[in-house]
Amino acid sequence: MSHNLETRSFVDEIRHFDKSSFFDFGHPLLNRIAESFVKAAGIGAIQAVSREAYFTAIEGETNRKSLEALVMNTGKESLQWGLAAGVYSGLTYGLRESRGVHDWKNSAVAGAITGVALALTADDKSHEQIVQCAITGAAISTAANLLTGIF
Repeated sequence: MSHNLETRSFVDEIRHFDKSSFFDFGHPLLNRIAESFVKAAGIGAIQAVSREAYFTAIEGETNRKSLEALVMNTGKESLQWGLAAGVYSGLTYGLRESRGVHDWKNSAVAGAITGVALALTADDKSHEQIVQCAITGAAISTAANLLTGIF
């Protein structure tokens, strides 16, 4: 019984974390963008650091150059993850508020614009890559929206 109570408390704490607000900028749109950015940037940083640590362990190199690369890659990926989450979250919220409905069309538009934003952060951007990222973002976002009720 004690274990069940501890599990319930942990689950309630996680649910509260999702509903709690880190920021209060006075408007739900700004709060949502900022929270999404910060949460995703943190995930991006963890992902970049763990990947770089893995390759450093495999290659056996630890020097100033690899540390500088770690910091640069972590910063860039944090920014990219945060940008993607902030743009997508803000667009889905804004589209839902302006259209009065949250459907696959909102997801497709938000995914496409987010894909373009991410493509523009790439080092070797081209017209084809930007279009491909827009299509991929729209497709993934739409699929996620349509599959939400199935699973």
